Amino acid sequence: MENFNKEQQYKRAQKRVNEIKKFYKHLTVYILINLVFIGRRIYKDVVYRDESILDALSDSHNYYLFFWWGVAVCVHGFVVFGKQKLFSKGWEERKIKEYMNQ
Repeated sequence: MENFNKEQQYKRAQKRVNEIKKFYKHLTVYILINLVFIGRRIYKDVVYRDESILDALSDSHNYYLFFWWGVAVCVHGFVVFGKQKLFSKGWEERKIKEYMNQ
């Protein structure tokens, strides 16, 4: 019976690690894609519309995709990490033990 319980714990831990890994992949893609798109839009504003770099950087239209996708990334992060009670006493104790073991 104990072996079955260990196997269940292992599968739960593996599932949790996969969820965290998917979130970090999502975050990485979000950052890279948005850097490219924002850079391209700013470049177009400067080269084709003869705007100054400051005007192109301050144009809010260049950041819409960044903002709304950012909201989705935040929701994804909350789903993945919100399951843990981040500010509970148990969380503090787990983190202290984690850092002590390092």
